[in-house]
Formats: sequence, structure tokens, C-alpha cells
Amino acid sequence: MFSPQRSGVSRQYASCFLGLALLVAIPIKEESPWSTLWTFPAILAASMMIAWAAESAQFFVAQGFALAILAWLQTLPEFAVEAVIAWKQQIHLMLANLTGALRLLVGLGWPLIYFTAAGFYRYKTGKPLRRIVLDKEHAVEVVGLAPPLAYFVWIWWKASIHLYDAAVLIVFYVAYLLVLRRLPPQEHEKIEDMEQIPRYIMTRSPRWRTALIVGLFAGGGVLIYYTAEPFLGSLLAVSSVLGISSFIFVQWVAPLVSEFPEKVSAFYWARTVNGAPMALMNMVSSNINQWTLLAAMLPIVYSLSRGAASSIPFNAEQELEILMTMAQSLIGMMFLMNMEVAWWEATVLFVLWAVQFVLSPIPRGPGPFGWLAGHIHWMVTWIYLGWSAVEVIRILAGKRQALAFSCFIELWRKHGRAANAA
Repeated sequence: MFSPQRSGVSRQYASCFLGLALLVAIPIKEESPWSTLWTFPAILAASMMIAWAAESAQFFVAQGFALAILAWLQTLPEFAVEAVIAWKQQIHLMLANLTGALRLLVGLGWPLIYFTAAGFYRYKTGKPLRRIVLDKEHAVEVVGLAPPLAYFVWIWWKASIHLYDAAVLIVFYVAYLLVLRRLPPQEHEKIEDMEQIPRYIMTRSPRWRTALIVGLFAGGGVLIYYTAEPFLGSLLAVSSVLGISSFIFVQWVAPLVSEFPEKVSAFYWARTVNGAPMALMNMVSSNINQWTLLAAMLPIVYSLSRGAASSIPFNAEQELEILMTMAQSLIGMMFLMNMEVAWWEATVLFVLWAVQFVLSPIPRGPGPFGWLAGHIHWMVTWIYLGWSAVEVIRILAGKRQALAFSCFIELWRKHGRAANAA
């Protein structure tokens, strides 16, 4: 259903059920483009329910841990789409979806959080918002990006991803959760800054408060589970009518649709300056989720489909896609290394993403646009890598502070001692 006639993914099979040890492809019903009129509000409602639950849960577990669980729930549709493609053994499409989803998060999601926060801040105060400043505990998310990115250098270098790579990536994610569990919950004094519904939840009795948080998480997750398939089906129908190619759809449209819940939650928080850091960390947590669990799922499902332990090989074009995605996440991490994101950093991330996004559908060939379309990925990749090298040199020269690492070490020592004492 990704594209008439030409796609290797059957029109009749575009979703799956992934159990603890079994993956079974199931047929998706044909949907009308008009189905978006009910599926879109349903997905929106589910996103808000989960966002309210996560905002309330941060007072009982570490905010980062709540956001990690939130990111996993929000990306269930993305996991479903990737699992289907991996089960059908469509390597070019599964890597297109993975890289497209990750580049959407950093190139579109991160900047739009800043632009949303800046817009509402100017509307309320009449002043510009120069930067979003992160809280000290957000160093865990920033530093948490480093291990999977470093390991993906090895995956890119050998041009394949195997089951043992999946095991390493899963270990990284588990370690990330364990570190988040060491952090304390948010202080209850911040309840006054919450929106009406989370504030209502926090003022209930402990029994009702727990029931409401669990109910919102569960209700939102169930609603996403049952609505994601018809929502995706309706968007697939729209793309078929518009004649969007399978590769473009899988790399850009499908991730945009499947990641819609997390974007709704993030922009809901980004309306306030106080909530903007939490919104940004929601996106960063999703990045870590996809660099680890989502990437790890690919060789697992691929091997199950083939009936034997198998490695997923990359061709030259896929290697470039992975390298550009790694380079983009790297420069994003470097921008966050001083525990803030400035207006020009958000703008750079957006512009570089937008340039290669706009040129992606243009056929490569003669003429200036054809030549540019054929070289833009390499050009943008070198800009990402070159800029990252400049930021590393600035840190080594003392021109830029690597606050994320120092804050992470401080948090580890402080809460590690507290955990050992307890």
C-alpha cells in the first residue's frame, strides 16, 4: 500500500503484531482518505492523555524516566511500521524509514519546539526568546545520545547490522533507563506551574491520583494501538491518490504520521518557557529510543522472517543515509552540550534538514537542480561533520563549555551516594 504496483510491500499488508517472541503480519483494512476526519482527532486525544499522565508522573519518578516511557508509548506506531517493512525484508525501505524518522526528530522536531516556545513567549511578553535552557538533570538525555551514536559508527563502517549489534543497542537503552531511575522525582512546588488537568490530577488523593495517571497512560496507549492502523491506512490512501513514491512516503510521510503523538505532546509543553526543556527532552528521549530499540528491532524481525540469524547489509546509498543521520544527531548533541539550545542553533538544524528534504524528490541528472539533488546529501553530511569538529575544537580550547558531561558526573555522584545510602 506504500505505492501502487511498484512497492515490494503488499497493499494488503501494512501492519503487524509484535509479541514477546513472535511477529505475525496481519492484513490492514482498506481505508478512505476521509477516515482522517476521525482518526486524526483520536490520535490527538491519545497524545494529550499520555502527555498529561507523563507530566503528572514526573513527581513520582524521575522526569527523564517518565519521558523515556512516554517516548516508547508514543513511538509504538513507528515500531509497527518498521516491523512490517523488516518482516517483508524490504531493506531499502526499512533503512529509509529509520533514517527519515531520526532526521525528522532532529531537523524538524527540535527546531519547532524552539519556534513554538519563542512564538508563545513573544506573544505573552513581547520579548524574543534567545534560547531554551535545560535543567541539570537533562544532562542524562544529552549524554545518553553518545553511546548509541558511537556504536553506530562501527555499524556504518562494517556496512551491516546483525543480531549482536541489536544486543549491544538494547544494553545501551537498559543502561540509560537504569541511570534515569537514580534521579529523584520533580519537586512538588512546581505543581502550580502545571496546566489545569495535570494540576487537577496532582491535587487528588493518592489513590485517585494513581488511578488517573495509570488510566491515562493505559487509555492513551490503547487508543494509539487501535487507531494507528486506520490512521496510517487513511494517510496511505491519500498518498496513493497524490502519487507519492514509496521511498519518499516511507522515509518522510510515514515517520511524520507515526511520530505524530510525540510531536503533539512536545508542542503542548513547548507553549510555555518552563515546559520547553521537557518538550525538547521528550524529543531527545525519542532519539535515544530509535537509535537503540528501533534499530535493534530490525535485525531481530528480519532474522525471524528469514528463519535464521541474519545480517542486514547496506549498499553505498544506504551507508550515506546512515552517515548523514548520524552526523545530524551528532551536531544536535554538540549544540546541547552546553545545556541550552540557542535560536541560531535551532535555525541551522531546520535549514539543513529542509534543504535536503526539499531536494530529495528531485530526480538526479543533468542541470543545476539535478546535480544539486545528486550531491546535496554529501554536502549536508560534510557540513554536519565539519561543524561538529569545530565544536569539539572549541570545547577543547575552552571556548565552549561541555556542561552536559560535568552535570552528568555531578548527578551520578550525588544520586549514586543517595542510592547506596538507601
